[in-house]
Amino acid sequence: MQQEQVILFDLDGTLIDSTEAILESFDQAFDYFGVETPSAEMITAQIGHPLDLMFISLGVDSAEVREFVAVYKKHYRKISREKTYLLAGAREAVEMASKVARVGVVTTKTAKYSIELLEHFELMDYFEVLIGREDVEFPKPHPEPILKALSRLKSDTDMCWMIGDTCMDIISAQSAGINGVAVASGYGSREQLSECCSFIAESALDAVSYIVRD
Repeated sequence: MQQEQVILFDLDGTLIDSTEAILESFDQAFDYFGVETPSAEMITAQIGHPLDLMFISLGVDSAEVREFVAVYKKHYRKISREKTYLLAGAREAVEMASKVARVGVVTTKTAKYSIELLEHFELMDYFEVLIGREDVEFPKPHPEPILKALSRLKSDTDMCWMIGDTCMDIISAQSAGINGVAVASGYGSREQLSECCSFIAESALDAVSYIVRD
């Protein structure tokens, strides 16, 4: 029996742009606790990491992170649908991938919010599996999220691909023993991506087209 192909997508910066919602929610959290909000550049440089680690990297004491995260999430949930957008070609990428492979999402975003957003964009039905931050002990760049996705799909690592916009996605793929394709549509710069991936696609749609041709 021929091994089924699997294509896994990252979410932020790969399929969606939630920068506006993320920045506003960080501002809300810092403002709530009377702390000056870091610059947009500092915040966006951390996107792709788990939320608690983002706050710590931005100077929040680890003992206070849970409170900051709670305020962030409360505001994010109110505005996320209104201020999150599909990236160009994202819908077509998912549709194309679903015709040639089993399709999933592996993200450091909370699975609950990820599912809500994908349902909002009428894309969730394409995905057989979604692994979010709460589903794993070790997030990307650790291989656990990808391996858990493959386990739920009852698939091994042959003919499997991960598409993402940061080196965390690519390193996670490499550590899990699958192929990684970087996209230049998100938060990782071309210079950063070139250090971890030999092929950089312009978008998720270009990445899927590359996989189909491979």
